Amino acid sequence: MPVNPQIQRLKDDIALWKERRNAVILGHNYQIPVVQDISDFTGDSLGLSRRAAETDADVIVFCGVHFMAETAAILSPKKTVLIPDRQAGCPMADMITAGQLRELKAEYPDAVVVCYVNSSAQVKAESDLCCTSANAAEVVGTIPAGRQIIFVPDKYLGAWTARQTGREMILWDGYCPTHACITAEDVRRARREHPDALVMVHPECPIDVCTMADVVDSTSGMCRVARETDAEQIVVGTEKGLIHRLKTENPDKEFFHISPAATCPNMKLNSLEKVLWSLQEMQHEVTVPAEVARRASRSLQSMVDA
Repeated sequence: MPVNPQIQRLKDDIALWKERRNAVILGHNYQIPVVQDISDFTGDSLGLSRRAAETDADVIVFCGVHFMAETAAILSPKKTVLIPDRQAGCPMADMITAGQLRELKAEYPDAVVVCYVNSSAQVKAESDLCCTSANAAEVVGTIPAGRQIIFVPDKYLGAWTARQTGREMILWDGYCPTHACITAEDVRRARREHPDALVMVHPECPIDVCTMADVVDSTSGMCRVARETDAEQIVVGTEKGLIHRLKTENPDKEFFHISPAATCPNMKLNSLEKVLWSLQEMQHEVTVPAEVARRASRSLQSMVDA
């Protein structure tokens, strides 16, 4: 397939400015295909957080949403962290504030607070432990038996983690709008249309969807399953951006998106033009107040180490 000259020029300019800035581009699995293609590393929140902490680049261009860039800034305090589109936020992260979490902690003063990485730096600063969908069960498993657990903000990931670990949890009423729109009927329809396919879904999906799937895993876990399974057809129950990576890594397999509604508009805000402008103008820098970063880094370390 011939390369679009305009896209190629943008890619060349990005490569030039990336070298000038000694920058690394991190792209989440939900980014549009061309942004994934120019990223030095693609992955889920956990994988990219680790990359951010390990890189020796001076500048990190984080192609994701705001809480991810915040996390990179906390883990890499001496680096400049940029996000190409400052409007790329996360509705789930906005569903709880630090003040609301403090009120909940006051109701359960002996509880251990576990926050999903899809939360603001201020919420992470009020939490004891942080996790991703890839390691939530492992992080919760470190909490002594008998301790109460508050899990914020995703009630669906919390419910699935409780099911995995056998621990009772106090769940905040937050959710990912993109994954919440995936329904049990979507799973039933997928099985009717693709009876030989493996069905895998993200644990941000409603609990009834998770219980109907063959595999429940993070996006990095889905990539691993796709590589290792003997199934030649796979139904993918997460944001549609992951399909690009799955097809690229597994050209001999067929992938079917579970629902056209499972699209995150915020994840689609970044573009090649915005990545280039970000490098040229050193915009938009994401910073976290020093005291918030200090407190948040303690909970984040549990996520990175798990």
